[in-house]
Amino acid sequence: MSKTWKEAPSPCIDVCKYKRKGRCIGCSMTKEEKSLFKRLDQKADKKAFFREIVARLEEQRGLGFWAVAYRKKCEKRGVPCPLDKLTVEA
Repeated sequence: MSKTWKEAPSPCIDVCKYKRKGRCIGCSMTKEEKSLFKRLDQKADKKAFFREIVARLEEQRGLGFWAVAYRKKCEKRGVPCPLDKLTVEA
């Protein structure tokens, strides 16, 4: 697995307020999805997970806020941002 995907932090941006059908208002994940992400160890699985989150956030018009916060999270941790591999604008 490439370093970008291996070291990819969780899409969670530490807002953690569950309202929209049990989805966090910050990252749009459910508690179950947050738990699932920790168990993903294949590049294709992580990539698909991020694509789903990005699509969901685009639909909810929350992608811009989340992408900026997630890029800052990656920068703070000193890891490559997987959004660069998905060509997500922020």
